[in-house]
Amino acid sequence: MAYKILRVNMSDLSHKWEDLPAEYETLAGRALTSTIVSKEVDPMCHPLREFNKIVISPGLLAGTSAPSSGRLSVGGKSPLTGGIKEANAGGITAGKLGCLGIRGVIIEGMPPAGTSDWYSIIIQKDKCEIKKTNEYANMGLYDLITKIWQDYPSKPGIIGCGIAGQRLSPNAGVFGNNVENTDPGRYAGRGGLGGVLGSKRVISVITDDTGGEPPQPKDKEKFEEGRKMFTKALTAHPVTGKLKDDDGNPYGGLSNYGTNVLMNILNEAGGLPTKNFRSGRFENAAKISGEAVHELVDKTKEKFGDAAEGRYGHACHPGCVMMCSNVVPYENTGKHQVGPLEYESAWALGTNLTIGDLHDVAELNRICNDVGLDTIEAGGTLGVLMEAGLIAFGDGKGAIAALKEIYNDNSALGRLCASGATNAGKVLGVSRIPSVKGQSLPAYDPRPIRGIGVTYATTPMGADHTAGYTIAAEILGIKGEVTDPRILEKADLSRTFQATTAFIDATGYCLFIAFCVLDDDNGMAGMAQTINAFLGKEIDIGAYGMAILKAELDFNRRAGFTEKDDRLPEFFLKEPLPPHDVTFDVADDEVDKVYKGV
Repeated sequence: MAYKILRVNMSDLSHKWEDLPAEYETLAGRALTSTIVSKEVDPMCHPLREFNKIVISPGLLAGTSAPSSGRLSVGGKSPLTGGIKEANAGGITAGKLGCLGIRGVIIEGMPPAGTSDWYSIIIQKDKCEIKKTNEYANMGLYDLITKIWQDYPSKPGIIGCGIAGQRLSPNAGVFGNNVENTDPGRYAGRGGLGGVLGSKRVISVITDDTGGEPPQPKDKEKFEEGRKMFTKALTAHPVTGKLKDDDGNPYGGLSNYGTNVLMNILNEAGGLPTKNFRSGRFENAAKISGEAVHELVDKTKEKFGDAAEGRYGHACHPGCVMMCSNVVPYENTGKHQVGPLEYESAWALGTNLTIGDLHDVAELNRICNDVGLDTIEAGGTLGVLMEAGLIAFGDGKGAIAALKEIYNDNSALGRLCASGATNAGKVLGVSRIPSVKGQSLPAYDPRPIRGIGVTYATTPMGADHTAGYTIAAEILGIKGEVTDPRILEKADLSRTFQATTAFIDATGYCLFIAFCVLDDDNGMAGMAQTINAFLGKEIDIGAYGMAILKAELDFNRRAGFTEKDDRLPEFFLKEPLPPHDVTFDVADDEVDKVYKGV
């Protein structure tokens, strides 16, 4: 297969196909998005004007038979952080682009000022159409994905921006439809890239892979051998494993309880940020946990039978064997409320706001999915509104009412809710804002878990747990051993995880394979073999990942970032966190050591 790059220029509504340059032969996913953004985007440009670009790239193995390999990367300059950004998602678009032989889609330029029209980009085999679709504007995304599948019966992949992105909100994510097209909840959510897409006047990118074929590895025999080895390791691991064991008992943590299996684990560890990072434990954590969703799904199945729509053990993209996605049902009808409710979302919209009602948390998630918001940043922003006294902590109905204001184009509160926590804090005079480089911290408090704190501080992405998930070592352990989360020497741990993560984000594999590959030598060997056999050459994982990070760091440094931006907010350094009463006391020199000389 000869891979192509599709370049779309929204300034004159033109497009062209380019052969994949030889120097990009091994690049895909985050490796390709960050390389192109670093090379082609002026770091000093305004992120919502014509000189920014949005780059879409399926991972290397997207569309192949490799397990859990259908991830998509979206990149550009972030309107939220002002730096480079890659956001990663499941869904069905990555696999379809892979089967069409498209390694990347670059959307550049923007229509002339004052343009009122909206467009969709329709991608088919050897064909691209830029089509005026004003009828798609200002629609909730549940309605939009339904309409697109009515308009395009081939069941295409859909990514795009919702109401928030169309208004250029800094917290707008890039949505993706799920396998069944019942929810737009497959989000490349972080960094405001939905706003970048909106600035190009693009509502949706629709990918129809009719006539395409799965990408073929250079060494098919070795690829198949590695695929089988890796699949066996994933399904046998207690975190990534199959839904039930041979006796019919629940087995895999992710397949049974989703990513929200972490809620009770972090609560027990005292690292679950509660009430805008005032405590490490939440008394109602169990009520909004993955176990609670599992119980609700079983309860509604028993009550409503085949009409019940709740699910666990659900794949976020075709070919996923970990199946950590879910669908939360309404308790009184059994119908689909939102899918998925992930740990980060349940934390941001629940624990962080001290909302312990599962229905309210799921409804907040549904609104975010419908209007096109990153749930983590939305929860951080609502936390700022609560700090300002506009909503009371714990007031689920008040938080729902505030988010619903986003539907109203004339609502100042709605615009504020979509602006991001740092921006909202500045407007409201709130000083307690848990963010780095303008992006809200995720669901792990850095005071008792120092490695993830170092990652938050130093990643080029802004505070982002997925950029270097040291939780795997510090909380869950590797090969039976837990890396003490309290020790202060975390630079090497964070750098290693950041480089490995960058590599995984390029492959198309899901980040959660890390639980298995770090724990099981056969898992690591099988994963590496699939990549090497696909490319027909040996890849050094660490060097590959570091090359991605160097491109990202170079962009940010040219944008004006320095070591002084690699710092947590001061209250983390001064304010002890109950129940362990610890502060983030990693020295600045240790933090700076992560990328010293890189």
